[in-house]
Amino acid sequence: MKPWLLVAGDFVETGGMDISNYKLAGYLARQGEEVHLVTHRAQANLAEMPNVHVHKVAKPLGSYFLGERLLDRAGREWARKLSPRGGRVIVNGGNCEWTDVNWVHYVHAVYTPRPQSQSPLRGAKLKAEHRLNIQRERRIIGPAKIVIANSERTRRDLVIHVGVPEQRIHTVYYGGDQQRFQPVDAAGRVRSRQEIGLPAGKPLVLFVGALGDRRKGFSVVFQTMQQLCRDLTWDADLVVVGQGRDLPYWQRRAAAANMAGRVHFLGFRKDVPKIMACCDCLVSPNSYEAYGLAVREALCSALPSFVSRTSGVAEEYPKELEPLLLTDYDDPNELESRLRHWRPNAEEYRARLAGLTARLQQWTWDHMAANIVDLIRHRS
Repeated sequence: MKPWLLVAGDFVETGGMDISNYKLAGYLARQGEEVHLVTHRAQANLAEMPNVHVHKVAKPLGSYFLGERLLDRAGREWARKLSPRGGRVIVNGGNCEWTDVNWVHYVHAVYTPRPQSQSPLRGAKLKAEHRLNIQRERRIIGPAKIVIANSERTRRDLVIHVGVPEQRIHTVYYGGDQQRFQPVDAAGRVRSRQEIGLPAGKPLVLFVGALGDRRKGFSVVFQTMQQLCRDLTWDADLVVVGQGRDLPYWQRRAAAANMAGRVHFLGFRKDVPKIMACCDCLVSPNSYEAYGLAVREALCSALPSFVSRTSGVAEEYPKELEPLLLTDYDDPNELESRLRHWRPNAEEYRARLAGLTARLQQWTWDHMAANIVDLIRHRS
């Protein structure tokens, strides 16, 4: 049996990159393959499978940046051990210098991160990390035999910004779990709100994302909400799922703007499907999103989802859903206008989603994993 080696920071069911690696590893294990994981963390139900071998790597001070070199070193060590047996090695972006298969979830060269705070130290740290990440992805991704992109957006970025030959890149969209994310009726929404403690009698607009990550666009969402709440006829509240070092900052901003009762900060949650079942639409005005798993999950839950036109997931939208695609992610006035049109037509928007919801639900995590495995086996 030829082994598989996957190198990734985490194999857990949170975050687009983490859960996709987790699902691929789980699929391989269920097929009876010998699976090796070089990682900081692997979810227990995966790690405990008899044919899964976890090679845990330290993460100094809880920092992925500090743990990067250790992950790279351990990944190359195990790749050298398993390659003579015909083992296949899948790395992610610039995380391990091995030239077999590279699964790219994010292109650092496209987006320059900025801290929400004005701390010079934080800014210098982000700049240094960003520069090293760009250097690593240019050095590591280009020589890979097979490059897998999570969207056509990522595919183009790899060609333009990283210099990867186009013929070596193959696009495979993320899958999903149709059992966890599915439409609910009005009665189901009421029950979910009661369980979570959200207002029962008003529309709810949902935002999902790390509040310290500026590319997610929460500052635009917050400003849009401020503008809408100045209109006494606007009745929709904002529900925020996400945490990070900037959560207290935004809570203070909401209180100072007398919006504490209109913005519901839920922090990190494991019951995102239930929260999506509570809400009426999702907003995601991101400045860069290689794919956008939360948007996909919302669409599978039949939530009209306003997302930046440049996001990878926007490629999944059919032409009739163009009104959900934001042209200027940084313009609160555009998002406000879109939400004002949605509000009296909410049920029509939800009905228009039926075809896309059904199509996305048919492409599961196992379909994604099987496609990747088939691609690797037939393109070697």
